[in-house]
Amino acid sequence: MARRRATVIGSGPNGLAAAVALARADFDVVVVEAHEGIGGGARTAELTLPGFRHDVCSAVHPAAFTSPFFAAFGMREKIGWIVPDASYAQPLDGGRAAVAWRDIRRTADALGPDARAWKAVLRPLARRIAGVSDFTGNQMLRIPRDPIVAARFGLRALELGSALGRRTFRTEEAQALLTGVMAHLTTVIPSVGAAAGGLLLAAQAHADGWGFPVGGAQAVPDALADDLRAHGGVIETGRRIDDLRDLDWGDPARGDVLLLDAPPRLALTLPGVPERWARAIRSFRYGPGAAKVDFALDGPVPWENEDVRRTPTVHVGGTRPEMEASERAVAEGRVSERPYVLTVQPSVLDPTRAPKGKHVLWSYIHVPNGSTFDATETITRQIERFAPGFRDRVLASHSATATDLETYNPSAVGGDFAGGSVAVDQLLARPVLSPAPWRTPVRGVYLASQSTPPGPGVHGMAGWFAARLAIADATGERAELEDLF
Repeated sequence: MARRRATVIGSGPNGLAAAVALARADFDVVVVEAHEGIGGGARTAELTLPGFRHDVCSAVHPAAFTSPFFAAFGMREKIGWIVPDASYAQPLDGGRAAVAWRDIRRTADALGPDARAWKAVLRPLARRIAGVSDFTGNQMLRIPRDPIVAARFGLRALELGSALGRRTFRTEEAQALLTGVMAHLTTVIPSVGAAAGGLLLAAQAHADGWGFPVGGAQAVPDALADDLRAHGGVIETGRRIDDLRDLDWGDPARGDVLLLDAPPRLALTLPGVPERWARAIRSFRYGPGAAKVDFALDGPVPWENEDVRRTPTVHVGGTRPEMEASERAVAEGRVSERPYVLTVQPSVLDPTRAPKGKHVLWSYIHVPNGSTFDATETITRQIERFAPGFRDRVLASHSATATDLETYNPSAVGGDFAGGSVAVDQLLARPVLSPAPWRTPVRGVYLASQSTPPGPGVHGMAGWFAARLAIADATGERAELEDLF
């Protein structure tokens, strides 16, 4: 009897995770990728000058260390990782800064009057990060494995996502430090969605830390691809699929499956899609886009604060009110003159990323979805505010507007890195309200992108959940990670 076939559209971490699981479950697997190279949102390339290696989309991967799929796969052992002592920092005017060290006590001690509050909010979550990850990194229409930590997490998100949260911290430093991590989420602040995402990231910062691969994000998909090929899988690059009717993906009646690490709306090109499901997919909302700028530098970013100079990830946005105003402007269809800028300078700890003595800097701001705004000058000016002399260190830069990002990666609709709005309703219905949102109504077809639970991040879990369903539907047998690895 011929083996079952599996076709995966897209070679991002989720698509490759799904492909690895299916290949290990004895499917003949083909991954189809539009680009000449693999990786999706986890690519590394020379965007500015020869020898300067920039991450094209994602740069730091907090979820990689808490991902059950990556743990079973052995991702921490298969590639080299750098885990900074300082997970992220928030510079303020006058040379001040707040730093989220992996050591929560060191972080709290520097926050003075807010030391006790910082530990009260984050220490219980960091200590039970597996329970937090299970609750946030799975389909939420289920009983969590650690209901106590899930309840604690939920109550804190409700508190910090509302006006109540304004009384949690008293100092400008603590307020900015938490707001800066909440602003990773492409939504207004305060909101429950932003608070939930920020709490998860902050807890990860004090647990396993915010790691990133030596040499760049490309190491993650490369490791997955090596395993896929070792188990008989094939990757076809340079082949873009815009209509699934053009794809011969097999016979679902014999257990062949199709998984989409792509925007959910691609599934609407299939025949036989029920109108009710199609309406839900069409109404799935995308959040703000990103305008990204990569810099090649003649030296490290000259941050005024010495501790910030040691930190790869720096949230450049000033005070809590400033960052709230920045994100509110984007929600209103504008770009703030003083925007929140997310920056990563991996070369402070990874010398493989640039020629000796040189550095790379990754940065982006949030912009309205589909924007054509070039953020180069805006980002340069905002960094210069906290790092005088930065402009003089720029050797070259590469700008990508929100529309450029979608052209490069169709899953980033309108430049939305997150694969869809992270408002609370779309955390529950992602992209539809269902106990198994990865399964489409078309037999044998599954969604495997970050537009499904658990959402954005480099973790492979959306791909694993889709593959697990596909394997069970095709074979009648439940697949578990321990059975595959």
